[in-house]
Amino acid sequence: MKKIALTGLLFFSFFLNACNMNGGNGPDSKAADVKDGAVTQMTTAMFNKLVWDYKKNPNEFTYKGDVPCIIDFYADWCRPCRMVAPIMEEFAKEYNGKIRIYKVNTDSEQELAQMFQIRSIPAVMFVPKKGKPQMSVGALPKTEFQKIINDFLKIQ
Repeated sequence: MKKIALTGLLFFSFFLNACNMNGGNGPDSKAADVKDGAVTQMTTAMFNKLVWDYKKNPNEFTYKGDVPCIIDFYADWCRPCRMVAPIMEEFAKEYNGKIRIYKVNTDSEQELAQMFQIRSIPAVMFVPKKGKPQMSVGALPKTEFQKIINDFLKIQ
């Protein structure tokens, strides 16, 4: 009986390790996860590494990126979020190299959602290279998003 339990435990342990072994392409790997011209799924760890490490510098937002970014806070069950997603995909291609587009699942990244007091989704954060980010809430039309990109992020 002990052999069966030990074998089961070893198998389960191996299974968990196999699921986590990804050759350095995990959520902390910038090169593997951030692709130009595509929307990147972002975790809290990635946010701290690529956007702002709010644990080390909680009182002052200091953007770490080399180009402005847009962060789409969403949930899979949210119908308006599903309306915004293709717009963000278009922007990733249209503004390739000028803006990075990230998306954060508020259900799985609750710490990050709480950090920005996300209470309604979709919520889209526009982060300029310098200065404070701006948040919009709701499924805005593409033209409104473009206006914010042009006016606030200064991208033409």
